[in-house]
Amino acid sequence: MIKKQLLLILAVTTLGCVSTAFSQSPISGFMQGKGKGSVSVSFSSEKYDKVYFIPEKVDGVPVFNETKVYSTSIYATYGISDQVDVVVVLPYVQAKGNATDQVLTNLNLENERKGIQDVSVFVKYSPFKFDFGSSSLRLIGALGLKTPLSNYKVEEGFQSIIAIGNRSTTISTTGMAMFRTNSGIFASAQLAGNYASNNVPNSYATELKVGYAARLFYGDAFIANQKSTGGVDIFGEGFAGYFPITKVNYTKVGLNLYTPVYKGLGVSAGASTLVAGRNIGKSTGYYGGVTYKF
Repeated sequence: MIKKQLLLILAVTTLGCVSTAFSQSPISGFMQGKGKGSVSVSFSSEKYDKVYFIPEKVDGVPVFNETKVYSTSIYATYGISDQVDVVVVLPYVQAKGNATDQVLTNLNLENERKGIQDVSVFVKYSPFKFDFGSSSLRLIGALGLKTPLSNYKVEEGFQSIIAIGNRSTTISTTGMAMFRTNSGIFASAQLAGNYASNNVPNSYATELKVGYAARLFYGDAFIANQKSTGGVDIFGEGFAGYFPITKVNYTKVGLNLYTPVYKGLGVSAGASTLVAGRNIGKSTGYYGGVTYKF
């Protein structure tokens, strides 16, 4: 079966920074199967020196000029039954600015923040699968919790631009549909609601994905969107210098690739870029990963 050959390669960094895009969804349309699972370690880098403000995009990140974000993430999933999977994501994040020594001294800032970020735990449930000859449709629901795992800081003012997270606990609900053919072509669509604490705006996210999944190759292309249902604009009315409470919207496109290399081991790679946004850096990122399936 195709699903026995594939890893859900969504272990790209899950950043909570106001100025950096969230990763693609950790929820996919493939189920592991009872007693089966996989563990991935991925390494990613992301960079931006332009920011989507309102009403237009501007050159240069405020104070820090340019931001680079590096992440090492663990993504693990396990099939409790044929219909229920558990997914865990844990990233270590390093965010670097490029402010001058004079600016750092005058504003009492630092050019780097790093540490373990937020652990995310999801339970996926697939109650319905409909077969149509050479194709099938699977419906999936998921409930998730993301919460800080370390005591990282989110200071007032400009330092929070390169914070590694927003120190918010978020509950997520996701619904998705996955259409798949026996030839390996598939398409999926999902909608998620995210409900955050600490005055961080709630949001909803969508993701559309098309791809090809075969025994020796997996590839997909996706478009992901997020829209905040509250919050304020940076430097806009009501903004008091605390960046985690700002409204963050974005549209992101990307590509994922995966291939097995030896028995249960496989490698993955991918890239993504923001094509539109609000109160967020115009970032482009890349990742590579190693997977073990059992």
